Amino acid sequence: MTAAATTGILERALGGEALSIKDAIRLMTGPAEELPALLEAAGEMRDQGHGRRVSFSRNVFLPLTNLCRNRCAYCSFRREPDQPGQHTMTFEEVRRECRRAFQAGCTEALFCLGDRPEASWPSHRKTLRRLGVDSTAEQVAVACRIALAEGLLPHTNAGALTLEELAGLKPSNASMGLMLESASPQAVHAGCPDKSPQIRLQVLRHAGELRIPFTSGLLVGIGETPRQRVEALDVLREISKEFGHLQEVIIQNFRRSQDLPWGPWAEPALEEMARTVAVARLMLGPDFNLQAPPNLNPQGLNLLLRAGVNDWGGLSPLTPDHINPQAPWPRVEELARTCDQEGFRLVERLAVYPEFLSRPGFLTPTIRRRALEMSVELEVSQ
Repeated sequence: MTAAATTGILERALGGEALSIKDAIRLMTGPAEELPALLEAAGEMRDQGHGRRVSFSRNVFLPLTNLCRNRCAYCSFRREPDQPGQHTMTFEEVRRECRRAFQAGCTEALFCLGDRPEASWPSHRKTLRRLGVDSTAEQVAVACRIALAEGLLPHTNAGALTLEELAGLKPSNASMGLMLESASPQAVHAGCPDKSPQIRLQVLRHAGELRIPFTSGLLVGIGETPRQRVEALDVLREISKEFGHLQEVIIQNFRRSQDLPWGPWAEPALEEMARTVAVARLMLGPDFNLQAPPNLNPQGLNLLLRAGVNDWGGLSPLTPDHINPQAPWPRVEELARTCDQEGFRLVERLAVYPEFLSRPGFLTPTIRRRALEMSVELEVSQ
């Protein structure tokens, strides 16, 4: 395909025509000399929907348990019982961390944990009973209620939950999430019952049926092909059209950990990340919230802004990124300076995006009322 044909694809996308899978693959695999035009088009589309504002959420990162029945080849978070570093938080620890976070100005309690550890280890079932709950899902619900009582809005990433479990968690969560990672089976997920794309897509659909503001996204660099990235973005686009509940899509790059130097594949290059972000923007459209983690791309923030991101995700002044502990969060002041260099204003948001505050059925009255109060407070402070 010629450069003129690529220009035509970009012009049609900017004119409002949905980007086809074929054209998206062409952009994902195009020559290096076409990258500047791709980034310019994606940046222009982002500006159409979001102007020159880029957001983040100030959170506390709470790893309820790092036990997990999945065995992802790249994961440095997972532990087994009696393994060094294994920990399951008590509810008193949750309360103490939430109080500390509220005092530090955080608005979000980000709960992350492994998938269904009680399905693999009887010892964890005993731990849950000592906590006074019968399941990990119930443990999460109690922890979320504690966070709410301490003045924070919970956002939960608890793995592949059932419809009933999602429904049980909705009253105590402002938003929830599950990374799709890939819509195609990947070798790194062998031995991971909850990483089947079909299972994860079903969770996304259940969340849509329940009208839960939801986060999903891709993990770039785990062996997937450019075509598979495009196909995963197309699946997310179609699910969002059907239910309207995807509040953001994350384009996350695989980063090696010193604890687990996994894999035959190299970490994706910055230009590859920027290209994937740009294609995601052109596929998802101007209004979509598109995020790339700044701690995983410390040298590429300017380029990612040009590629069409409008959000940096959660940043914690208190806790590390427990999933990627080798990658420290940037300071908010540093991130604001980078945004200013590119002509953007960095603004703070809540765990639920503003557009969901007025949509019927997405938030319980209690959470909606609290979120509205907090959003007013943020506007005044900014």
